[in-house]
Amino acid sequence: MNLILASGSTIRAQLLRQAGLSFETVVARIDEESVKLSLAAEGAAPRDIADALAEAKARKVSLKHPGALVLGCDQVLSLKGEVLSKPRDPDDARAQLRRLSDMRHNLLSAVVAYEDGEPLWRFVDTVRLSMRALSDDFIDDYVSRNWDSIRHSVGGYKLEEEGMRLFRAVEGDYFTVLGLPMIPLLSWLIDRGSLTV
Repeated sequence: MNLILASGSTIRAQLLRQAGLSFETVVARIDEESVKLSLAAEGAAPRDIADALAEAKARKVSLKHPGALVLGCDQVLSLKGEVLSKPRDPDDARAQLRRLSDMRHNLLSAVVAYEDGEPLWRFVDTVRLSMRALSDDFIDDYVSRNWDSIRHSVGGYKLEEEGMRLFRAVEGDYFTVLGLPMIPLLSWLIDRGSLTV
């Protein structure tokens, strides 16, 4: 299987490697923010925004790599229906965490598979996370300690690291929190004969 991950995410690449998959990484350069803003202006649901971003990445890379199976992925955070983006700077991360403090929000992770410029499969999963009430001092310290790691994460946290302390409940699949619904993806690859067990 000639597999390409159309994402620069180190955690997604790590998950695929841990599942025993061989793949190439090709980062899809798309203007994610303008796509989000355009879709939000049209009233698109957070689920549809995640799916559209994942598809745009998969399509772009697939058109340049004929014969390859390309996985496009994206994750969005929805707070009361509003989609939050990755924090621009530490101050933005602090502001996002203050908004999320003592609230419940959703993480939606989408994966879309393309081959020869055509979509073959898609999946979007949702995880519900309940954040503890966080003090301003804790948020300031947390962002200062973790900025290099959390700068590329929606919401300004990583559940797989110190960010696990921020939550009182997580409802849903852990792989979805990490940004790639692995079990549905592996099931599809096995069902289509690309992987064996």
